[in-house]
Amino acid sequence: MSKTRPPFTAALTRRAALAGLAISLASPAFAAGTDAAVAYMGRVAKDMLAAHRQATVASFKRAILRHADVATIADYSLGQYRAKLNPAQRQAYYSGTATFMARYFADQSRDYVVSKYEIGDADQDGSDINVNTKVYLINGQSYTVVWRLSPAGGGFKVEDAKVMGFSLIYLQRGIFTSFLAKRDGDVSQLVAALNR
Repeated sequence: MSKTRPPFTAALTRRAALAGLAISLASPAFAAGTDAAVAYMGRVAKDMLAAHRQATVASFKRAILRHADVATIADYSLGQYRAKLNPAQRQAYYSGTATFMARYFADQSRDYVVSKYEIGDADQDGSDINVNTKVYLINGQSYTVVWRLSPAGGGFKVEDAKVMGFSLIYLQRGIFTSFLAKRDGDVSQLVAALNR
């Protein structure tokens, strides 16, 4: 395990890695409904594939900050400990969460090399839109990924991705809350670990 990674990074499973890599291909823009979501996904997929090819934390973090609803994902990831996040820690926590995701995507991009992707159809789910995508790996495997996009500022933000039925943000919440449970819910320790 690298000294630069938080100690709980190893808790991610290979399946979470695939989900994490897969989230690297999506995000949003709201106004014209599902057609706009599908069109926007094409632009985002291009962004994320470029980050995947660079395989650096910085390239993934730029794409994550541009396309993901980091605040919503980070708040959800705290689970029952959300009320313990001090407002003064919020920005450091959000930045650390984006770094955590980017670091893991960069690490896993060497094992899960994407050859291409196909953006499928989309359907409305309340105020959210789900967009279906198929990701093809160099090793011949393929996965269907369902992206959940939420309206945000006249566009979209990615709130979740599901690979084989597994929610990426649900997996991340399990990692964060497990870390906090072992530290009496001390969110400051999580913030410090995320920003190492």
